[in-house]
Amino acid sequence: MNDWTECDVSRSFLKTKVGRQHQIPSKEIAPIGAFPVVDQGQDFISGYCDDPEKVIDFDLPLIIFGDHTRCFKFVDFPFVLGADGTKVLFPNKKLYDPKFYYFALKSLDIPSRGYNRHFKFLKERSLPLPPLLEQRKIAHILSTVQRAIEAQERIIATTTELKKALMQKLFTEGLRNEPQKQTEIGPVPESWEVVPLSSVCRFQSGGTPSKQNPEFWQGSIPWVSPKDMKHPRLNDVPDHISQEALESGSKLAPAGSVFVVVRGMILAKTVPVALAEIPMAINQDMKAIVPGPKLRSDFLLYALETLRENLFKKVGRSGHGTCTLMGDEVAAFKIPLPDLQTQEEIASAIQKLERKKELHEQKQTQLQDLFRTLLHELMTAKTRIYELELTV
Repeated sequence: MNDWTECDVSRSFLKTKVGRQHQIPSKEIAPIGAFPVVDQGQDFISGYCDDPEKVIDFDLPLIIFGDHTRCFKFVDFPFVLGADGTKVLFPNKKLYDPKFYYFALKSLDIPSRGYNRHFKFLKERSLPLPPLLEQRKIAHILSTVQRAIEAQERIIATTTELKKALMQKLFTEGLRNEPQKQTEIGPVPESWEVVPLSSVCRFQSGGTPSKQNPEFWQGSIPWVSPKDMKHPRLNDVPDHISQEALESGSKLAPAGSVFVVVRGMILAKTVPVALAEIPMAINQDMKAIVPGPKLRSDFLLYALETLRENLFKKVGRSGHGTCTLMGDEVAAFKIPLPDLQTQEEIASAIQKLERKKELHEQKQTQLQDLFRTLLHELMTAKTRIYELELTV
């Protein structure tokens, strides 16, 4: 590393000036207030507090570390500290630029060692210690990429809300300003029908081929389980099965099927749905809804997304916590049904926003990959700052 040295984490920060007088119990955190509360949770700000006596407004910026979560946060504004395993690190500014210090800490691999033991492990590690000027340049480059990632996150969040609002508007008001009528699923345009899925669809169940036969899991047929239901459209998944496996333990759903999870703990939070763009097999915790000639697949997908809360209310919970959406509930579930031309126009309008979101998700993934690579290369001096040409 030439002019680089190392510094033990235990020597890299100053003795804390933070005590219980700056902490707030989680039960006292409010949804609104004068001062943000920062703790070790995944959300950057966990809530708010109105007590000025608890505010940390000295020696900023500083680093928050979660003894339970292994999460680092760079805080450069006055805040109140959450309790329960939240540690505060005041970087030694004679040694470290605070932003570089934050990135150096993030570059450490801190494996899980059980509840409430990570801070002890962190203090046993060491950090790179380049000259301050080089630290600032490295921090500037990593901050630039990080801001680009955050910009994509904001666009994705905005597009998600726009899609949700557009679906709600189109499925209640339609496209042509026609009068509405009240139905059991809410207001819909007067010319639309409201029908149970059983009248316009057929249904398929799935299964899991034997895990004892490895040859079953070396085929080319995508096999979908609830863990794959993270996107509204599926054209491939990690697991694949053979034709023999399909015949012995599952069933192929045609392209255009809309999958819905009908059993599993995910149903305690939401009901995932997704459209299969190619033929796919599913496991026993899924149901394939295959539209008939009066219903477009993409319109069905967006109808179920719009009415997801109604579908969620149909989920049953057993005494031992298993969540299930019964097949007869799916079959009886009602959706609005306009003519096919209207279905196509509505689905096309919604998909434009969906594609915009997917584009920015791809950009976000590329930037996250770039950040991880740069973090490793710059913190190990495999790439020096003067060798770097970067445009974000």
